[in-house]
Amino acid sequence: MFLALKEIKHEKMRYGLIVFMIFLIAYMILATWGLAYGLARENTVALEGWQTKSVVLNKNANLFMNSSILTKDDLKKIDLTDKEAVVGELQVVAKKKGKTGINAQYMGVKKGEFIYKDQDVIAGRRAKSKYEVTADSSFKDKGYKLGDKVTLNGSDHKYTIVGFVKDAKINIEPIMYGFLPAWKELKNVAPGIEASGIISQRKLSVKGKNFKAYGIKGFTQKLPGHSEQNLTFELMIAFMFIISLAIVAVFLYILTIQKLPNYAVLRAQGVPAKTLIWATVSQSLLLVTSALVLALLAIWGTAAAIPASVPMAFTPGIFLATIGGMLVMALLGGLNPVRTILKIDPVQAIGG
Repeated sequence: MFLALKEIKHEKMRYGLIVFMIFLIAYMILATWGLAYGLARENTVALEGWQTKSVVLNKNANLFMNSSILTKDDLKKIDLTDKEAVVGELQVVAKKKGKTGINAQYMGVKKGEFIYKDQDVIAGRRAKSKYEVTADSSFKDKGYKLGDKVTLNGSDHKYTIVGFVKDAKINIEPIMYGFLPAWKELKNVAPGIEASGIISQRKLSVKGKNFKAYGIKGFTQKLPGHSEQNLTFELMIAFMFIISLAIVAVFLYILTIQKLPNYAVLRAQGVPAKTLIWATVSQSLLLVTSALVLALLAIWGTAAAIPASVPMAFTPGIFLATIGGMLVMALLGGLNPVRTILKIDPVQAIGG
């Protein structure tokens, strides 16, 4: 460690550039991971808020709630408890005159069920009548206010926004909570159609002629673009870890080759090889640790400065995984020149 610190202090510019390059990679890993988690969270944040364990849908809906319909007879065959909520989902465009329309998911619910009662209202109140809605807070961020009257898919009736709720998104679109009678009217369903599906806080295994219960994992994996989006980000993050390993390994190898005469003198003076190896490894760890500290500070500043509309979010696991992964890459990169150090011949390297 002493040798590593002395050398870094002596060659500030050289090692500063290496730290800067590693910092950029660490920053990009954190930013990409934050965006990946933020986008994934916007796909499922409402489902998580509902503590969903199972979803009951029409068998022919391909796990897509917007395409699912459940009849009155279907609901009679399912033993509904206070852990279940019947919902009607419909993709809509909400628009107020003079404002930009917003793509949203209208969610028709029942007053006595947990989805209605557990809405996290941050302004206003919950809807009470057929043509009232509570909307995700992103509506507020885009200039909509309490009392605004909006049309949904060009509907004849206008719907009044009476409240804003926190974390109400599904399929990366904001939710507008209303009631099932309004959902039926908007969707123009046939008589006897009661809902799109059932959200359950239990693990259900019900199955009928027209419907089936699905676990939450299987349901979320089928959300449009969810799996593909996560896989893309995971591959990007993996490639960036590999790039960080390559940078650390290549630079340390080049530096080791340049320092062979110095190492040869130290070996001739009786300094054991393990001391030189530890100096190289500790140097790698110091460089990466410095870059990580800078990257964490930079990403904290970025997260505080970016607009709320950018879906960047973090968990302690993301930070720990990034730090751990980068330190492992540093350790592997630091071990790269070991063979070269072990093969040093003091006589030849000095020029004897």
